[in-house]
Amino acid sequence: MKSELEYFKIKKDIYDLVLNCEKELTSIYKEIDDLAFVNMVKVLKAFKEENVGESDFSSSTGYGYNDIGRDKIEKVFAKVLGAESALVRSQFISGTHALTVALFGLLRPNDTMLSITGLPYDTLHEVIGIKENSSSLKSFGINYEQIDLVDDDFDYAKIKETLKSKKIKLIEIQRSKGYSTRKSIDILKIQKVIAEIRSVDKDVIIMVDNCYTEFVEDKTPLEVGADIIVGSLIKNLGGGIASNGAYIAGKKELVDLTSERLTVPGEGKEVGPSLGMNKEILMGLYHAPSVVANSLKTAILMSLVLEKLGYQVEPKYNAKRCDIVQNVVFGSPDKLIKFCEGIQASAAIDSNAVPVPTDMPGYDDKIIMASGSFTQGSSIELSCDGPLRSPYIAYMQGSLTYEQGKLAVMVAVSNLCEIK
Repeated sequence: MKSELEYFKIKKDIYDLVLNCEKELTSIYKEIDDLAFVNMVKVLKAFKEENVGESDFSSSTGYGYNDIGRDKIEKVFAKVLGAESALVRSQFISGTHALTVALFGLLRPNDTMLSITGLPYDTLHEVIGIKENSSSLKSFGINYEQIDLVDDDFDYAKIKETLKSKKIKLIEIQRSKGYSTRKSIDILKIQKVIAEIRSVDKDVIIMVDNCYTEFVEDKTPLEVGADIIVGSLIKNLGGGIASNGAYIAGKKELVDLTSERLTVPGEGKEVGPSLGMNKEILMGLYHAPSVVANSLKTAILMSLVLEKLGYQVEPKYNAKRCDIVQNVVFGSPDKLIKFCEGIQASAAIDSNAVPVPTDMPGYDDKIIMASGSFTQGSSIELSCDGPLRSPYIAYMQGSLTYEQGKLAVMVAVSNLCEIK
């Protein structure tokens, strides 16, 4: 092991610290394993009920008519997520794309969209029209309003007051924090706010951005009253195997509307070739409970190690988690960059690349990103990124295996310690 430590430039005191922290986390890791078992049972039950077979791996091209495997995948996802229907397609290029399709599918000119988790993720700003774009919802006459969180919880009174004073067509809830300093939103808060919303308006569409949260808790937003949820297949539910794609799931009539925005009005879910992706998507979902568990263990280990070294972390290692994202506040651009360099150096792919802050589409600040991934942009594979703006927060997520995540903790923290 000594030669391996030297090869990866792991400091002996950091190696010992990580092993000691790992021992402290035995009971928390057991809880994660128990949840992974519950989610695995849920997935296997859906596979069995839909009688998934090898023939469902077959591919379609062109229009994609009568793609039995694709249709079966959507039934499996619907069961796993507690939905009436699901749209699971490789034609979605990202979670942001799926969210865009959902919003354009559900909203019409003069409708109002209300975000009740404050400012959405950066890449949605031009979609909505917060930042000017001639193809935005705003350019089609769709209005946008937002209500900020208060102490990391919903502003229930203001939400109800707004619903009473004007007609809101769609409420958007972003569970994960994005590039903000707030906490992510757990399922109990989702359940409470939905009950408050329904006490005023039973018809408003409640849409949840579910990215980064799947299989982290034992329920989905649909199971506590949401109408529609959206997520990416290069995050949790793709299990590191799906090489692209996303899903929209929920009430059938709403999913049908979004499918007609993705494809063609009048054809909707009936078209769209699978192009050889069926096996990838099914295998990714099969692996997802275990992969999400590995990601959570990695995040918790990183949280405890860096807290012991005096850094501000969110969530803390023993906090209830509702997504796979781990924040570390560095307060310094040099430390943020050095940490990301360590994550990149521990990767299997492009480990010799050195991440540098750069401009990225959809972001105002330069972004540094460490992502030595088999699939470009895959957030369920171990990655770390953050905007070059104060207070210089690293957002770390993913890890297909716990073993690689553990090594990455050692390498990244050792690299960070080179800064005095």
